[in-house]
Amino acid sequence: MAAPRIVAPEQAGPGAAPVDERAFAALMQPLGPFEPSPRIAVAVSGGSDSLALCLLADRWTRARGGAVFALTVDHRLRPESGAEAAQVKRWLAARAISHRALRWTRAPPTGATQAEARAARLALLAGWCRRAGILHLLLGHQREDQAGTALQRLVHGSGIEGLAAMAPVRLAMEPDGGGVRLLRPLLSVPRDALTATLADHNQPWLDDPTNRETKHLRPRLATALARLGPEGLSAARLARVAARAADDRAALDRLCTDLLAASAHPAPAGFVTLDLEVLRHAPPALALRALGRVVTTVSGAPHPPRLERLERLARRLLGDDDVKAATLGGCRVVPQGDGRVVVCREPASVTEVLSLDPGESALWDRRFVVSLGRSARPGRFVVRRLGTDGLARARAAARAAGTPLRPDRIPPPARPALPALFDLDGPLAAPHLHYRRTSHRNEATAAAFAAAFAPARPLAPGLPATLRVLPLQDEDS
Repeated sequence: MAAPRIVAPEQAGPGAAPVDERAFAALMQPLGPFEPSPRIAVAVSGGSDSLALCLLADRWTRARGGAVFALTVDHRLRPESGAEAAQVKRWLAARAISHRALRWTRAPPTGATQAEARAARLALLAGWCRRAGILHLLLGHQREDQAGTALQRLVHGSGIEGLAAMAPVRLAMEPDGGGVRLLRPLLSVPRDALTATLADHNQPWLDDPTNRETKHLRPRLATALARLGPEGLSAARLARVAARAADDRAALDRLCTDLLAASAHPAPAGFVTLDLEVLRHAPPALALRALGRVVTTVSGAPHPPRLERLERLARRLLGDDDVKAATLGGCRVVPQGDGRVVVCREPASVTEVLSLDPGESALWDRRFVVSLGRSARPGRFVVRRLGTDGLARARAAARAAGTPLRPDRIPPPARPALPALFDLDGPLAAPHLHYRRTSHRNEATAAAFAAAFAPARPLAPGLPATLRVLPLQDEDS
């Protein structure tokens, strides 16, 4: 195991003022509310940013009768990662700060999957918080990180949504509808102030050499930003641009929610019907934003599609009355002939096959919380898309049993991607179609299957994401 690279506190750059307790309390105040004795987790890699955040958060919570829990992900991306986690634990133990090392067991990512790696680490941290009953997870992103994110989004051609960069408060949703609040109190604080804070506490920190590897885009942009600083494009100015864009984004979000209330009709089966005439009379920027929201919600993706692709879709849908079917972001957009379109999941994009045992629940296709009640009989059951073949078999079985399917106004394009429970004999239950294969042997199992639409991003921010679909019941119950 390689030794970690430790930076001594006297190596902090001169001139910057440390963040004191009063300044940190002011940074935390707009991120509330917090419980009377807050229990807060802090993601601590051992670098200067996260370690300074941990020390500041520790003092803040102790002053309020609470406690901090430091979490370090041993990601195994470098040989010294295990030693780094151990070093962080020793430093924090000397300050009586509780520490947990979370070992990442997935295969180390390549350069092409850095975003997936970040998402996996965040899921690991948020999962620990949920199990521990902790509502708030603090992340150490600071002003240079915020400026780098804004610049990266600018390079990718993002609009206001991307230029707003990282939000100071975000809810990381869990499959059961709960969530952990992700808090970034340091987005306006320069890195030099954080190293000065560590020096003020006589605290060494770890150096991560990958932050300087030019094979990744972000370090290259940081180098470019340093060169552009004398021309006026500094980290401070970019961070201010991101803050202004965030204000604009919040205003657009409110207007977009109003537009969606007038034009979008979401269904528990995971599709949305859109009134194109309402969108055509809206300002183009709002109509584009509404389309992005709908596609993101229906696909279950954590982020909207690329702006250029979304603009192409908007031109096809809103340009004239001759609307053609289209696909985007794992969704199908299908005209209905009455001035409306259905946005539903593209069946070919639904590839997950999930094993489910009695008493279990899980997130399937990033969109549905599926569960199988304990009353189900033992056996091998899987959840996958119903598909056209499964739909045909379910229709034939229902007709033979004298109980035809009841689609309940689920349009045909949306049906093949619906979640269904299968056993070795084929589709056993599809709750949204009110289908269950009836026989004495499997009736209880079919009735015990449930699916609830729970997209990562709901149509309206701040509202519950989950539309519940209850298990099937007998008509006379």
